[in-house]
Amino acid sequence: MDARERVLSTLAHREPDRVPFDLGGTIVTGIHEEAYRRLVPALGLPSREVVVQDRTQHLAAVDDDVRDLLQVDTGGLFQGTPIVTRQREEVRDGYAWIWDDFGMGWRCPVDGGLYHDLAHSPLAADITIDDVRAQPSPEPADEGRTAGMRERALHMRDEERRAVCIWGFGGGILETASWLRGLEQFFMDLAGDPDLACAIMDRVLEWKLAYYEHVLSKVGDVVDVFFEGDDAGTQQSLLISPDAYRRYVKPRQAELFRTIHERSGARVALHSCGAVRPLIGDFIEIGVEILNPVQVSAVGMDPAELKAEFGREIAFWGGGVDTQRVLWAGTPQEVRDEVRRRIDALAPGGGYVFAAVHNIQAGVPAENIVAMREASLEHGGY
Repeated sequence: MDARERVLSTLAHREPDRVPFDLGGTIVTGIHEEAYRRLVPALGLPSREVVVQDRTQHLAAVDDDVRDLLQVDTGGLFQGTPIVTRQREEVRDGYAWIWDDFGMGWRCPVDGGLYHDLAHSPLAADITIDDVRAQPSPEPADEGRTAGMRERALHMRDEERRAVCIWGFGGGILETASWLRGLEQFFMDLAGDPDLACAIMDRVLEWKLAYYEHVLSKVGDVVDVFFEGDDAGTQQSLLISPDAYRRYVKPRQAELFRTIHERSGARVALHSCGAVRPLIGDFIEIGVEILNPVQVSAVGMDPAELKAEFGREIAFWGGGVDTQRVLWAGTPQEVRDEVRRRIDALAPGGGYVFAAVHNIQAGVPAENIVAMREASLEHGGY
């Protein structure tokens, strides 16, 4: 069984020869560049210049020799740089800034910074719906975004025989709207001025649909899994009430996922962090077939309970080891023990792709990453 067959089998809720493994197939199952620099020599591989795949999260592009050695079953398709763009970078006041096509500003301390954090929201002022409609737009269908993408996808599928994964356009509807407006103000709008909040979400939806239609016209017949991200939870609870989600966010997400299903054969994966258990049934209703990252440390996200309640209707991608404590601060044996527990809970009957809970962070020791992969291979056979 090759890697692609392995992933497709488990996503069809059948047991493959072993649990599939993802590292670097998406921007939420990747590895920070600092952790990657330590991992490469720990694997006995020659040193190399690390290519940063995602600038704000500082994620490394996982090299072919690393993917081969770790037996990674996935391949990721990532956007190129648009031909017409407002993206720019600058250094000022001790920060390295990235300005994106949405007009948002992200900054990272020049000395010792590990990530770029949101620092400027272009719709943060006292605005009207007309201001939202006039917000300068990125060009989702810019050919630079998809240049060479089909050739890369075909190579992954036909030559590497890995499952082909692709990420959506920017963040999710809810989170991108909150970034544009500013988190506090957007959630106040959602409660006190929902027409304005919905206008912002509709603008995001417009951009995302344009990208979906463009990218799927290029690779819709090749992509196996289409990832969309929209964080709905905190460590303890949801970001908004289930009622607000169902009234304002769910219909817009449903339109996105319907577009994917209509224009491709890809399965829909939703990345949603936190304590999202109250919404998993809603996700299933609107066409989500895979849930990531399965944040096992959040309230209500016990993997055995999730598998028992939802495992016949949705696959789980992630949840393999807690990145908040165990992978970062645990011993290699603690990592191995947790990997075994998570596989025991999530793997029976198929419907499971192993990955850490979200990206492997900067301070994770290389020996813990090696222990994670060794344990997932040792314990992941069916």
